[in-house]
Amino acid sequence: MSNPTLRVLADLPQQPVSLAESTLILIDCQNTYTRGIMELEGVQAALDEAAALLERARSAGIPIIHIQHDDGPGSLYDIEGESGAIVSQVAPHNGEPVVVKNYPNSFVQTDLDEVLKTSNATNLVLAGFMTHMCVNSTARGAFNLGYAPTVVASATATRALPGLGDETVSAKAMQAASLAAMADLFAVVVPSAHDIPD
Repeated sequence: MSNPTLRVLADLPQQPVSLAESTLILIDCQNTYTRGIMELEGVQAALDEAAALLERARSAGIPIIHIQHDDGPGSLYDIEGESGAIVSQVAPHNGEPVVVKNYPNSFVQTDLDEVLKTSNATNLVLAGFMTHMCVNSTARGAFNLGYAPTVVASATATRALPGLGDETVSAKAMQAASLAAMADLFAVVVPSAHDIPD
């Protein structure tokens, strides 16, 4: 028998709410993660899943917010350049808001909280990159502000990282640990978009 999560012990919801009652937040679906030094393991499959989720959200008519990380001109996250642009497959349509951030937590020094409060959002569906960094930080930030985040695992991806000493922590291990850490308290984590009811 596995250990109970803090969510279970705190009697917090274990199941996602319906998509119709949620706001979709796509985090840092930027070109830099699709190639070169920052290419993530499984990034294309995750983008396909994020695109399917985005299509469902548009059909449902729910609020959609795109998050874009900016590290300035010439950086891997140059939002004026190609590398920092949102991948065309999941690019904003029809005035869908884009919140530009400079920190891993999408709520830090942005108007994301105000945008969400304007639409009376409480339930957030999170997808995007990287699982261990900005998705993780945003899920925690949302939880700390009183939102109820759900993370769609198959619409996230990450990369291998240096561990202690000569060890490398594989992308698979980073992904599993990041999702488990969020699921312990901060978010409902579902395997795929199919696990979120309409």
